[in-house]
Amino acid sequence: MMRKHLLSFFLLVISLVCRAHDGENFVASDLFASLQPGDKAALLMVHFGTTHDDTRALTIDAINQKAKEAFKDVELREAWTSRIVMRRLKARGVEKLNPIEALEKLKTDGYTHVLIQSTNIIEGIEMESLRKDVATMKSSFKEIRIGNPLLYTPEDYEAVIAAIIKNGAKEGATLLVGHGTYTPATAQYAMLDYMLKEKGFKDYSVGTIEGYPTFDTMVAQVKANGTKKVLLMPFMFVAGDHAKNDIAGDWKEELEKKGYEVSVFMEGLGQNPDIQKIFIEHARFMAKHKMIDIVDKKKAYAVEKD
Repeated sequence: MMRKHLLSFFLLVISLVCRAHDGENFVASDLFASLQPGDKAALLMVHFGTTHDDTRALTIDAINQKAKEAFKDVELREAWTSRIVMRRLKARGVEKLNPIEALEKLKTDGYTHVLIQSTNIIEGIEMESLRKDVATMKSSFKEIRIGNPLLYTPEDYEAVIAAIIKNGAKEGATLLVGHGTYTPATAQYAMLDYMLKEKGFKDYSVGTIEGYPTFDTMVAQVKANGTKKVLLMPFMFVAGDHAKNDIAGDWKEELEKKGYEVSVFMEGLGQNPDIQKIFIEHARFMAKHKMIDIVDKKKAYAVEKD
């Protein structure tokens, strides 16, 4: 019965994912259909990045290829946002452009319309930084649009849950470990934890390395469930430093000290085909819709245009 329930849930979510962002914050507007003679369009995939070549090939390179296949008639470019990762790669002779550098290159190459899709997990400080970078380059193009991160609407959470439960523990607890953040945006991880349990996945808990829910919060939930067997699963796009050192190292050791039998699912979310699909759908949606500026929205309300 449980398998039947999971399959039904998964099929329902897949039917919803294409409508994941419909609502008052967006209006229909086809970016590529608006191109005029002489205009050129590009898709810029933006990643936090990683120094680990193994997970990069399976996640970043993989979704870049998926994006290239989904947008066949559009130039595909790439940018990374972690200056630390980029600095370390540069020391190894590998150059990666940050978003501003990538946009400047697109401008120099004559591109007029740019669709940006990041592989950020939440609407946190990385998305804030990306949006601010893009704002400084807005006047250089006829139009720039930014697709939303993995978790944005409730439908996104449902789609993500459907994607990850297939790799969850068959017995015991599944512990999803996210990066976390020091801003209120960390509440998005708590929302995921809440929705998992609301959907009936009581043996799933969410923790973060640098935010809330914490390691102790997660352990308290596992203890309350009475299980002694746990599976740690990175809730990050790549399985890099945090996955290998913090999750498979520190967190695993701490749990084992507490008497738990611990295994690790050492894959980044970016390896999951269903997660890749959600990101691509976000890009497709933003190619067909424009986000409404809240300032313009309030101005309209002020003159009774509601």
